[in-house]
Amino acid sequence: MGLAAILDGLNAEQRRAVETPHGPVCILAGAGSGKTTTITRRIANQVASGSFAAEAILAVTFTDKAATEMRRRLTDLGVERVNARTFHSAALAQLRGLSPDPPERLLPSKVLALRHLANRLPKPYRFRPAADLATEIEWAKNRRLTPERYLDGLQDHRPPIPDDLMIGIYAAYEKRKAAEGLVDFEDLLELAIRMFDEDDSARARFRSRYLAFTVDEYQDVNLLQQELLDRWLGERDELCAVGDDYQGIYGFNGATPEYLLSLPRRFPTAAVIRLEDNYRSTPQVLALANRLVPGLGGSEKLLRATRHDGPEPVVRRFGDREAEIAFVVESARALHDQEGVAWEDMAILYRVNARSEEYEEALAAAGIPYQVRAGAFLTRPAARRLLPPLRRASSTQITADVEQLARAEGLLDSIPPGLGEAENTRQLDLQRFVRLAREFEDGVRTTGEFVADLEQRVSSAGEARGVHLLTYHRAKGLEFAAVFLPRLEEGELPIRQAAWSDALEAEERRLLYVGVTRAKRHLALSCAGKPSRFLRELGVDLDARRPRPVEDDLPPSYGALKEWRRRRASEDGVPAYVVFHDRTLAEIAERHPTTTSELAAVAGVGPTKLERYAEAVLDTLAKSL
Repeated sequence: MGLAAILDGLNAEQRRAVETPHGPVCILAGAGSGKTTTITRRIANQVASGSFAAEAILAVTFTDKAATEMRRRLTDLGVERVNARTFHSAALAQLRGLSPDPPERLLPSKVLALRHLANRLPKPYRFRPAADLATEIEWAKNRRLTPERYLDGLQDHRPPIPDDLMIGIYAAYEKRKAAEGLVDFEDLLELAIRMFDEDDSARARFRSRYLAFTVDEYQDVNLLQQELLDRWLGERDELCAVGDDYQGIYGFNGATPEYLLSLPRRFPTAAVIRLEDNYRSTPQVLALANRLVPGLGGSEKLLRATRHDGPEPVVRRFGDREAEIAFVVESARALHDQEGVAWEDMAILYRVNARSEEYEEALAAAGIPYQVRAGAFLTRPAARRLLPPLRRASSTQITADVEQLARAEGLLDSIPPGLGEAENTRQLDLQRFVRLAREFEDGVRTTGEFVADLEQRVSSAGEARGVHLLTYHRAKGLEFAAVFLPRLEEGELPIRQAAWSDALEAEERRLLYVGVTRAKRHLALSCAGKPSRFLRELGVDLDARRPRPVEDDLPPSYGALKEWRRRRASEDGVPAYVVFHDRTLAEIAERHPTTTSELAAVAGVGPTKLERYAEAVLDTLAKSL
């Protein structure tokens, strides 16, 4: 492919990056700025210009999916034989190709190996999920902290269990792994570093083959990965680092955007190129995102819109959680029914997996399909332990049975600070099981019926279909026409642990930035508790907003509508807000429509609700006069 074709359609900054085939190059790529297009075109130009042979280029990123996409795009550009891999895949290939004693057995999951060790912990910590311990070991290994050096490297970091217990778990894990001849993913990088440090021949052979390097998502590099990259480079500077420090959100595994930000200092001759033209979001979404920039620090990037205007982002504060959930569900319904937004082009983001269940339940009740990206309520650890014995039981003492099982699984009366995400989610799920049992119990129905009802309430209408429910971390790299960001509250985002350090708070702010910049056109932010400090940084004065109307200020027809809704919800077997939310009923009462067309003009009354409820609503209004 010729240079003209490679440069076709690029903006000035992208073109400058592509036309700089030699390093060092630092590309600071804002959200939605076309970074993958830029780096694949740059690699294509490196090959087309004769600067490097394709097989002399190593491109690394962080997921197999991203590496596959990079290879696909290069193939479309007519470029073959570029080695595009993850860090771990590259290290394994190097060990197999250059080491006289390459690893033979790779441990697929730390969680399985740690589960039996976790079961031996003292009783207060015995129910700590092995996933929390695995994350902590990865945090240590990515900082090159051995069990012997672990305690000295903690500083202000708090492990999921007391320090002495965590050291014992870490040491036992390493001992068992060595005894079975296994290596984990971090070991691959450590072994590769050791090989390059100790084997002159391996180092020389590698450096004679690979002459140029591209590292995508450089803000996610940790110490272990940076050390390996340093061995690859040696004294050379043929490096293209691409990333966005504003999207550095993986501090829990040792990643830091500082390697990206410090690159111009390490390579004073580096070309620094900023990609700020955004091809994803409307000017209104980007204006909101840019308000967070003063607090993000790092290297300033103000995103510039290339798309046409769209609606202003919606920011709402609610008096209770039910109202907030109803707002999200009704808004999603309205976008689908009135504006034709596909369910699959909507996303509801939350900080921890435990928050999925309330939306699983509400969306299922509203007949809206959804999909949960890893961590649906009934697939999480608490449900997997409680559901089998509950299915087999036939007691009508549902709450007592559920609470007894939950206590046996370590249910706490209150959740203390400092729990890892996995254990925090498990405790919240256990609490929710007890609450749902209490709501369901009537002295007649059995535990088996409770389980059947629960499975029906939170079942999705189809696999890989519908509204996306996912955490902020899993949303990174994705985009949706409509994005809902509920629970923007203190203790939620930022999470409680953010009080421990400025670094944690900064990362929580970056999480919100990632969430906002996922939206292409529609964006809604909301809270029902104490508003997040980040909302103030966005310039939102929630306290000045008009409070929800109260019944005393509304016409008598409001009470009649609420009574009709109660009966209809009972008949349909759904929560009342699925029929109509209080806010919608209040507006109907105030407007007092007498025709279907007038009713359709009320916010929250879409075609589906008109078809189901219009006749009954208008009849109720007429009788209330």
